[in-house]
Amino acid sequence: MKKLFIWIVVLATLAVGLKIAYNKILDRFFPLKFQAEITKYAEKEGLSKELVMAVINTESGFDEKAHSGVAKGLMQITDETALWICEKTGETYYEDMAYDPETNIKMGCWYLGYLIKKYKNIDTALAAYNAGGGNVDSWLLDKRYSDDGKTLKKIPFGETEKYVSRIEWMKTVYEKAY
Repeated sequence: MKKLFIWIVVLATLAVGLKIAYNKILDRFFPLKFQAEITKYAEKEGLSKELVMAVINTESGFDEKAHSGVAKGLMQITDETALWICEKTGETYYEDMAYDPETNIKMGCWYLGYLIKKYKNIDTALAAYNAGGGNVDSWLLDKRYSDDGKTLKKIPFGETEKYVSRIEWMKTVYEKAY
């Protein structure tokens, strides 16, 4: 009976340790920052919060000061795209507005929602978010990349193909883990 008790204690300790390790891994690689803003603007644009978290994680790793080339902030919005979004939404544009987390999430969700409505396909919209709408529009007209002119059967940019796959994988992780 004493051995059984010891085994139960050992197994319980291992289970608790694994749960702690699991949570640390999730916190490190799949953070849950800016939840109020993500929920607010994802819902407003008809997006799942898991999709938005996957985009943010892929784009910036949840670093609101992220800067890659000309793109800025959590969802990596360019000044050109920010200006265009402001024109479409009636917002006031100001320099470096993409570094403000709430503004960036609001704009990124609006833009992603716009692309999904335009292309009527999440993968195609994600490809446009990464590679630009002009590229995606030309791919849709090319029989090598689209059979129907509406969905992409192949993405010719390797980086964009990996981007779309990564976001889909991360979205699934966020859905299952949280």
